[in-house]
Amino acid sequence: MTDVAEAAERIQQDGAFLGEVIREVERVIVGQRDLLERILIGLLADGHVLLEGVPGLAKSMAMQSLACALGGEFRRIQFTPDLLPSDVLGTQVYNPQTGDWTTHEGPVFANFVLADEINRAPAKVQSALLEAMQERSVTLAGKTRTLPSPFLVLATQNPVEQEGTYPLPEAQVDRFMLKVVVGYPSREEEKKIIDRMAKNTDRPVAHPVASPEQLLTARARLDEIHVDEKVVDYVVDLVFATREPEKAGLADLKPLILYGASPRASIALTQAARARAFLEGRGYVTPHDIKAIGMDVLRHRVITTYEAEAEGLASEDVVQRVLDNVRVP
Repeated sequence: MTDVAEAAERIQQDGAFLGEVIREVERVIVGQRDLLERILIGLLADGHVLLEGVPGLAKSMAMQSLACALGGEFRRIQFTPDLLPSDVLGTQVYNPQTGDWTTHEGPVFANFVLADEINRAPAKVQSALLEAMQERSVTLAGKTRTLPSPFLVLATQNPVEQEGTYPLPEAQVDRFMLKVVVGYPSREEEKKIIDRMAKNTDRPVAHPVASPEQLLTARARLDEIHVDEKVVDYVVDLVFATREPEKAGLADLKPLILYGASPRASIALTQAARARAFLEGRGYVTPHDIKAIGMDVLRHRVITTYEAEAEGLASEDVVQRVLDNVRVP
């Protein structure tokens, strides 16, 4: 336990700046605390985040404000049907006066990349971005260029407009560590939003209060966070319950699940739980960390059947049943 206590002390010291970052972003963004924490979990765990929500919920502003508070470079890519892979990754430009080719890096070469309405671009563009996310590098003009570190892609998709969209295939959605569904603010939060933003001047803007180097130092501490064998078993039990629900005492879910979560889900769930423990200044992961982040890790990795759709059940309903019924250690 001494090692865990020492790790917690180092974590609190190296993670102290995150509280200041959240406070700075919350000067601009009202509510959305869960959203900010999920993005920070993605950053600490070196994973990407997919956001789903109707327009106007400050998804883009939250990402931009967080990037500014962390002192990183922010780029926004508006995905449209006519977008090309070179518009994201970069291209070579020929100069007829000198006869030389110049390589222009695309907007993906930034610490924080907002892929706005990712499902509005065709599969070729989506694949180009997702490959960069996975490899953390881009090949331009035959040369491999490493993307900056830290590197986070926050992709948004609109759940209400399906016309003219290209839905992300399940295998590609699996590349995102978290899928976060953003809801409406409360009545009191909405009044604060009006007071803060419904004016032409003096709107709040986030300022740098940290640096990318501090984030990288914090990320390096994640491996020091202890994960007990019982917690690991709990992670495996949850994931296996999505593949073999009958063995978990959930036989009624078997006809509702087409594909369960992959081993990537187990890795993501463990790392995201570690990041959550880091945010709370703890040197160990609890089962509550797993349950708290479980929905965001699993909702896009459990594929339901047509039978589930006929019964009006979404993957969230299935995952919630699993989280509610698998025994907590």
